[in-house]
Amino acid sequence: MSKITNCLIKKDTSCIPVWFMRQAGRYLPEFREIRSKNPNFIKLCLNSDLSSEITLQPLDRFDLDAAIIFSDILMVPYGLGQTVEFIKGKGPKLSEFNMKVFLENKEDNFTKKLNPVYQAITKTRKKLSREKSLISFIGAPWTLIVYMMGLRQDKKKINLENIKKDFKRDVVLEKLNKFLCLHIKNQMNAGADVVQIFDSWAGIIPDDEINDYCFTPNKKLVDYCKKINLPVVCFPKGIGVNYKKFLEIVKPHGINIDYDIDPKWAKDNLKNVCLQGGMDPKILFEDEKKINLEVDKYLDNFRNTPYIFNLGHGLLPETNPDILAKIINRVKSYK
Repeated sequence: MSKITNCLIKKDTSCIPVWFMRQAGRYLPEFREIRSKNPNFIKLCLNSDLSSEITLQPLDRFDLDAAIIFSDILMVPYGLGQTVEFIKGKGPKLSEFNMKVFLENKEDNFTKKLNPVYQAITKTRKKLSREKSLISFIGAPWTLIVYMMGLRQDKKKINLENIKKDFKRDVVLEKLNKFLCLHIKNQMNAGADVVQIFDSWAGIIPDDEINDYCFTPNKKLVDYCKKINLPVVCFPKGIGVNYKKFLEIVKPHGINIDYDIDPKWAKDNLKNVCLQGGMDPKILFEDEKKINLEVDKYLDNFRNTPYIFNLGHGLLPETNPDILAKIINRVKSYK
């Protein structure tokens, strides 16, 4: 059992494992070299050889405890028939949501379309030490709906009026859950030993809708992961004090806190769970003394608590790899 799974399942406190969201990405020059030759992001995710190579790049540089497969949460909408483009400076753009097409999706076709993702996981697992976890991931239903239906206005607002008149919430959520569970199972069968559920837009759900759009859908996915004995980490970014209620209802093995959550509050209020992350990725742009103080704040706070060192969001493109190496060494030498 890897350090990550030991921490998640057995709530081991003998060490603090470390990995980073977006650790395989734009801050690495070796990734930028591959990306410059592969401008179509979706095609890159579907290139199993390159995807596996990118996944392993940070582990060739750093003493990390996990690899996270190079892919994207929007591979699921792609697998369900929507076209997905990434526009430089603007982010993802999806074709218009078609309810009829969405509901007619078949499991075999979905698995076939995303088979290169699963091949990449298998190839990566063969090259990865058994001591290292291989993390797969999915987007939570609400976050996928935001993208699939073009609900996002900006980083703090959504436009629920953009939902089509024929939108059948329970039907869509049930269908999404079915295919997300299939994607989880396929990734596990390919060699992943942990899954992280990203609910990146949970923080913009209206309070009177949070149970239906966040808590309940995440719980169904977590229950499925437990059924197939796959450790699961949830990241309901931006929900503030609702982290506590989320944990009480959803009960994942691990929960990633975002950088707006006070780590002391998290330790006092989020019980019987492995905690992960928290530190603001922008701290990595500060001087080394300030970075060390912030790293130590999290390490000291979560001493004798099941904790995986990570951030409160993904690594930013401007991150200096040398700084990351120093942070990893600091975590590894912490006693």
